[in-house]
Parts: sequence; structure tokens; C-alpha cells
Amino acid sequence: MLQKKQALELNSQGQLRHFLSLDGLSKEILTEILDTADSFLEVGARAVKKVPLLRGKTVCNVFFENSTRTRTTFELAAKRLSADVITLNISTSSTSKGEILKDTLRNLEAMSADMFVIRHSESGAAHFIAEHVCPHVAVINGGDGRHAHPTQGMLDMLTIRRHKGEYPKLSVAIVGDIMHSRVARSDMLALQTLGCQDIRVIGPKTLLPVGLTEQYKVKAFTNMEEGIEGVDVIIMLRLQKERMKGGLLPSEAEFFKQYGLTEKRLKLAQNDAIIMHPGPINRGVEIESSVADCNQSVILNQVTYGIAVRMAVLSMAMSGQLAERQLEEAPV
Repeated sequence: MLQKKQALELNSQGQLRHFLSLDGLSKEILTEILDTADSFLEVGARAVKKVPLLRGKTVCNVFFENSTRTRTTFELAAKRLSADVITLNISTSSTSKGEILKDTLRNLEAMSADMFVIRHSESGAAHFIAEHVCPHVAVINGGDGRHAHPTQGMLDMLTIRRHKGEYPKLSVAIVGDIMHSRVARSDMLALQTLGCQDIRVIGPKTLLPVGLTEQYKVKAFTNMEEGIEGVDVIIMLRLQKERMKGGLLPSEAEFFKQYGLTEKRLKLAQNDAIIMHPGPINRGVEIESSVADCNQSVILNQVTYGIAVRMAVLSMAMSGQLAERQLEEAPV
């Protein structure tokens, strides 16, 4: 199964052609994404924030699930690469009238789109689209169900690398709704691949999936104080209330009492620990407002790094697709 996935995501030369999840991608590929994103950060500081790498290409943002931050940063990333950008408004599209997913894609392909950025509430949707899309169209997963959010995972890794250095020496705690979080899964996979030796997940038993420690090589804690003691990085997660079924949490107030990141709890981590959150923040539920806004918080930095990471992924996937086409069209 993993070999099939890699054959779909990578071209025959081992370059990225789709970006669907972090599962099975090598340390070399992840490091290339991070290094490329680092180079794109400088573009955001220019007076003219554009490079011509995707000039003449069309990127379609197809969001079947709302996400202002992810959609906006993908749009900015594509425009900074000089691509033409189409954002499909699902609420007014034919899909709301019953048009099936493949028919929607065929219509977009007929518009000569070169890349789809897909956001969907169903796990595996981006992979399904990549399997059925016409050749030489790249598919980027902008988040699918509980499964994966690979660009969020990589922007989190860039944030950690820029603020705390290399991963093997760090202790990283991921706190909250692990069960329903695609961000948590992508972060755990990325940290594991990049060599982090101390990955901790913290939350109530009802929100910690069975088999978590074996699958992701993490340490699981149900006590917040014990879990964050001495860590270098704290990643707080949003409670995925829309994906929960009754009985998993007594109340938001009780969750904050047990697992909310407060000034008092932050003192248990390293003095220079950084605080992260994929957003949107539920203040007073996952994190105290004063902590979210303190000088150890890098939550807004994550947004900036997200544009650079998405530029890196878009450019690398398009480059991989073009390289594969040139190989196929080369005379024998």
C-alpha cells in the first residue's frame, strides 16, 4: 500500500508530483520542502512579492470545507508564484445541486487547470482525486477529514526549525483533541521522519486514539502538567467539536481546567519554549489569551511560514509533473 502511495505521489525520478500526506515521504523530501520554503520567505519581504515560477499555469482551489486561513494562504502562495488562481465557491457550485466529484473535476480539467488544491471533509478525498485526475495535473491536499493536513504539518516543522533548531534534540508536546486532528497526525509523522526523539501527546483518554504510541512512536499523557514538563515546543490543537459524537468531553470549561495552556502551566516547560496553534484559536478553551499573545507565542509566524511552505509545495509538485512529462515525451 505504501509503495502504491509513493508511486502516486512521486514521479519516476523521485520528485514530488502530488502532495497528499506525509506518510511515507522521506526525510530528504521533507527537508527539500523546508529548504525551498526558507528561500521563499525572502519573497514576502520584497516590495514586489512575485517570482515567475508558475507563470502561465492555473491553480484551482477546490474547497469543499471552509477554512479562511488555509484557502487564503494557498491563494497568496499561488499568486506570488505568478500563477492564475481560481477558487471554487462550493456553496454556489454544482456540487451543492448533486453533481458528483469526478464530474466537477472533469469540468475544471476542461478549463486547462494545471493544479488542484483540495480541501474536503472526507478522509482520502485528495488521494481519490489524484488517482482519477488526468495526467500531468498536480493535486495538493489542503486537509481531508481526520486523515492529513500535510502543508500545515510542514509549516509547523518550518516554524520549529526556525525558532528552535534541528529536531533530534527537541521535546515536542502536542496537546488536545488528538483523535480528530489531521494536524496532529501530520505533525507526528513529520517529527518522526525528521528525527525528533521526544514526541509527546497530551489529552483526555477519550481523545487519544488506540494504538497511538505504537504507530507514531510517541509518549501519551493524560496529565497536562506531567506531559509539558521540560518541553521545547507546545502545539495546542483546536477542539474539533464538529467531528465529535456525544460523551467525549464533559464541557469546554472542564477541558480548559484540565488541559488549557495557562501562564502557570507554561512555566513547567523550558523558559524559551515556543507556543504554536494551527488556528482558529478558541481562547479560554485551549489556551489562555495572555499566553496566546505572549512573546513565546509564534502563532502569527506560522501564518507567514505557511505561505512560504505552500509556495514550496506548489512549485515542487509542478516541477515534478513537468519533469515527468518531458521524460515521457523525450525521443527513445
